[in-house]
Amino acid sequence: MEQNEEKVSHKDILKSEDLYQYILDTSVYPRESEFLKELRHVTASHPKAVISTAPDVGQLMAMLLKLVNAKKTIELGVYTGYSLLLTALTIPEDGKAIDVNRETFEIGLPVIKKAGVENKIDYIESEALPVLDQLLQNHENEGSFDFAFVDADKINYWNYHERLMKLLKVDGLVVYDNTLRRGSVVLPEALVPEHRKQDRESTIEFNKLVAADPRIQISHASVGDGITICRRLY
Repeated sequence: MEQNEEKVSHKDILKSEDLYQYILDTSVYPRESEFLKELRHVTASHPKAVISTAPDVGQLMAMLLKLVNAKKTIELGVYTGYSLLLTALTIPEDGKAIDVNRETFEIGLPVIKKAGVENKIDYIESEALPVLDQLLQNHENEGSFDFAFVDADKINYWNYHERLMKLLKVDGLVVYDNTLRRGSVVLPEALVPEHRKQDRESTIEFNKLVAADPRIQISHASVGDGITICRRLY
């Protein structure tokens, strides 16, 4: 285990804490940049740290960004900025990441500045849907994005998807986080806590819709809290 690393309380759907820790210690933490590591530690003290992007999800994202040679990206729902920092570190110097909603982002901003990648990020403090609609008003933005990451309000995932299908280029990728909702998608409704029922229902509906969408190739991966990777086909 990484020195001074506390055993994580994770949202991974694996039922073994030890197995998840093994994955982190063996394959994730040794390759995690010092800046990402610092931001992860800063985030750990926040009351809502559990909603941060899981580091194993981040590692997979970095590979996907490289595979599509992403330069222009957009992220909806940033929290303290772990996934955003990872994106900015991964894309080339002339790349640009658009960040929508920076409610708790000030926590991670000092680390992003220290990493020297703030110049790659455009911050837009707003609800996501109006920003996407505004981007689509400029036809030059259609089909111009290489990659998108969505970790925002689950009730709007399909609304985001419809707009991102226009903004992404053909063969571009969008990754949706939390698409297994800690396993609640397969639980009887009676066993789901009341405060999680709406997100669960929204996620189940989104999963059905995206699985039937002919515009994309998908992979629903049981990493972190479940991620759905979509490649635009046309």
